[in-house]
Amino acid sequence: MTVYAHAARRHIAGSGLLLVCWLLQAPPALSIAIDDHPPLQSIVDEMVTKHHFDRDTLIAWFDEVKLRDDVVEAIGRPRESLPWHEYRKSFVNDDRTQKGLTFWKTHAETVFRASSEYGVPPEIIVAILGVETRYGTQRGRYRVLDSLVTLTLRYPERSQFFRNELIQFLLLARELDVDPLSIKGSYAGAMGAPQFISSSYRRYAVDFDGDDRRDLSDLDDAIGSVANFLKEHGWRRNEPIISDVLLDGSMYTWLENNGAEPRISLKYLARYGILPASHVDDRTLAALITLEGENGPIHRLGYNNFYVITRYNRSTNYSMAVVELGEAIRKLYYKE
Repeated sequence: MTVYAHAARRHIAGSGLLLVCWLLQAPPALSIAIDDHPPLQSIVDEMVTKHHFDRDTLIAWFDEVKLRDDVVEAIGRPRESLPWHEYRKSFVNDDRTQKGLTFWKTHAETVFRASSEYGVPPEIIVAILGVETRYGTQRGRYRVLDSLVTLTLRYPERSQFFRNELIQFLLLARELDVDPLSIKGSYAGAMGAPQFISSSYRRYAVDFDGDDRRDLSDLDDAIGSVANFLKEHGWRRNEPIISDVLLDGSMYTWLENNGAEPRISLKYLARYGILPASHVDDRTLAALITLEGENGPIHRLGYNNFYVITRYNRSTNYSMAVVELGEAIRKLYYKE
C-alpha cells in the first residue's frame, strides 16, 4: 500500500475519533465543515469526476483543515510592497551574503552543473534560494492545505487563483505519494527550498540528483529546479540582466511605471536620453526600472533576464534583490 493510500485510510478511520475529541475538548481552532462551504464541495466534485479521487478521502482531509486568520493577514501585507531601500536591507546584507558563499561552496558541483545545463549564472541560482528561504533553512511553518483552503475561501481578490492551486496541490500530493496534511510551506502555499507553488512544482521541479523523485526539500533538486524554472521562462544564456543608466533630461519619465517587461530597443530609448552606462547592443530590448531609494528614485535598465526573474516573483524589488545579492556572493566566491 502506498504512503498516499495509508494516509487516506488513516484519515477516514480516524474521523470518528476526531469527532469524539472535538466534542470532549471543544478546541478554540475548529476544523471546518465541508457542508458549510460550497466552494469546497465543488472542488471535491471536480476532483472525483475529473481526477478520479476518492470522495471520502477528500472529505476526511478537508475535515482536518484549519482556517487561519494569520494567513489572510500575511498575504495582505507582502514584504515586496515596501520601498526598495527598506526591502533591500532584509536580503542584501552581510549575513545573507556570507551564508550564500557557504552554500555555494558546499553545493558547488550541483550549482555549476545546473548553471551549465540551463544557462543560468550560478550566483542567480544561489541568490534566489537565499532570498526565498535563507538557502533552504526557512521553508515555512504553515500546513499547505490549511493555507490554500483558507485563501480559497477567505481571500476573494484571488480566490480563483488559490482554488486552482488547491487542485494542483492535491494532484501533486498524489503524484509524490505523500499525505497532503503533512506538507508545510509558506502562508501562500509555496513549498520547499525554492518555494514553488503547486502548479510550478508540478511543471518545473526536476529530479536533479537521480533518485527518481522531484523533492524540493532536497537541495540538489531545488538547485536544478530553480535553474529549470528560469530557463523555461525564457532565460537567455550569457545575456545581460541589468545595467546602470545615464539619463539626459526628463523625457524618461513616461517610462517610469511601464513595468519590467523589456519592450523598447536601446536605440529607440537613446532618442529620449536614456542610455546604458556600459556597452550593450543597441538592438537589445529594455525596460526602465524605477526603485524607491531613500533619497529619491533609483533608475536601472532591465533586460530580458531581469524580467525572467520577475516571473518567479512579480516584483521589481524582488528581482533587484536577487541580482544584488547574487553579485555580492559572486564577488566573495571568486575572491577566495
